[in-house]
Amino acid sequence: MREALLAELLKVRRSLMPWLTAGTFTFVAAVCAIFMFILADPARARALGLLGDKAQLSGAAADWPGYLALLAQATGVGGLIIFGTVVTWLFGREFSDRTAKDLLALPTSRGAVVAAKFAVAAGWAVLLALWTAVLGLLAGIPLDLPGASSAVVAGGVARIVVTALLTLVLTTPFALAASAGRGYLPAVGAMFAAMFSAQVIAALGYGAFFPYSVPGLYAGIAGPGHDPPGPLGHLLVLAVGVAGVAATTIWWKRADHDR
Repeated sequence: MREALLAELLKVRRSLMPWLTAGTFTFVAAVCAIFMFILADPARARALGLLGDKAQLSGAAADWPGYLALLAQATGVGGLIIFGTVVTWLFGREFSDRTAKDLLALPTSRGAVVAAKFAVAAGWAVLLALWTAVLGLLAGIPLDLPGASSAVVAGGVARIVVTALLTLVLTTPFALAASAGRGYLPAVGAMFAAMFSAQVIAALGYGAFFPYSVPGLYAGIAGPGHDPPGPLGHLLVLAVGVAGVAATTIWWKRADHDR
C-alpha cells in the first residue's frame, strides 16, 4: 500500500490537475463572494441589472450564515464535476497513457493500487474543500457581513467539508466506468448522466431519496423551509460509495480476464 500510495502521489505532483482543480474552486469562492457583495447592497444589485438578478436568484441571505451556506452549495454542485474529474483522471489515465498493463504486472496488490487511488482522491477533495472554506472566509472579511460568530463559522466550514465528502463518495462509480470503459469518456458520460438525473429528480421533489441529489440538499440548495435529507438519503450515498469501491476493486482484480 505504501508503494502504491507514493506512486499515485508522484503522478499527482507531476501533473497540472492539482493546480487546475484548485483554480476552479478559487473561482467558485470568488463568485460566491461577488454574489454576497451584490446582495449586501440591493441598490447596487439593481444597478448591475442581470448580474444582480442572478444573485437574487441564488436564494442566499446577505449574512455570514447565508454566505457559508452558499459556499457549501457551490461545493456540492461543482464538487460532483471536479471530484468526478479527479477520480476519472486517476483511473482513466492508466488506459490513455497505456500504463494499465504495467500496473497489472506489478507485484503490488491490485487492491492496494485501487485503495491508493481512492485515498489520494479523498485527500484531494478534503484539501479542496478546506481551500474553498479558507478563501471564502478571507473574501468575506472585507464584505463586513452581519451574523459572524465562532459557532457560525465552525458550522459553516463543517458543512462545506461534509458536503465535499458526500459528493466525493458518489464519484466512486465513475472509477468503475473509467476502468471498465478503459478511458475517460465512459466516466464522463456517467458523470453527466448523474448530474442531469440529480437535477431532474430534485426538481420533482424526490431528491432526498436519490443519492446524487443528497449533497446539494444537505448544503441547503433547496432554500429555507425545506428539510435536509434524512438518514435514508445519507445511507443511500454510503451504499453508492461502497458499491463503487467494491465493484472497481473486483474489476481490477479480474482485469486479466476482461478482454
